[in-house]
Amino acid sequence: MLKLENVTKIFNQGTVDELKLFDNYSLSIDKGEFVCVVGSNGSGKTTLLNIICGFSPVDSGSIIFNGKDITKTPEHRRAQFIGRVFQNPQTGTCPDLTVLENMALADCKKTGYGLSRAVSKKNLERYRSLLETCSMGLENKLNIKCGSLSGGQRQALALIIACMTDIELLILDEHTAALDPKSSERVMELTDKIIREKNLTAFMVTHNLRFATEYGTRLIMLHEGESVMDLSGDEKQKIGTDNILAQFNRISIECGN
Repeated sequence: MLKLENVTKIFNQGTVDELKLFDNYSLSIDKGEFVCVVGSNGSGKTTLLNIICGFSPVDSGSIIFNGKDITKTPEHRRAQFIGRVFQNPQTGTCPDLTVLENMALADCKKTGYGLSRAVSKKNLERYRSLLETCSMGLENKLNIKCGSLSGGQRQALALIIACMTDIELLILDEHTAALDPKSSERVMELTDKIIREKNLTAFMVTHNLRFATEYGTRLIMLHEGESVMDLSGDEKQKIGTDNILAQFNRISIECGN
């Protein structure tokens, strides 16, 4: 479904601060996989997401999606088939618009906005049904501005919005990191439910090692732009947080930290 072929990404090219984070890096993700990505700060996790979404162009290599080369496809075009939820709950919704208005705008992502009314009454029940799945009372807050919601409610709404249209790939950029423990658990449970029900392919970066081991079908550890661990199937099911921490420690010692 998604292939990164010999991708190279260089920051500050031609300066004393030049950094080649990915060097001929390749990765293949099959349809229906739920990939969890872990790694230390600076390992390339968020950069990898930015490359996939089109926010950060590559210096060389190709990005193939469903057999089509999207290397030069801009971010807003990729958003038609890629949904993304960011770490900051404030990023995925517009604070000055109501929950209803945010959902109505998201509904128009593939069809365009035009000059017709953005909020259609016929969609109200559908929106309420979607929000009920969050179990956070959002179905009763349709006319509340998003800026008034809690972080957990806002992130749950951002997740719903990212998956409202027929996306094929869901990108999760540490989307539970800024939440309190209870909200983090609820949003993660909701994430897993949506991925399963919609049969989505998902790519999740997380610092929560328990989430990385308990959820998903594949686990990748990045270090300095390389995959130093790539487990799926029984291997992933058997891996524990202690084993992942041990790998982190080995890398840290090798790097002199």
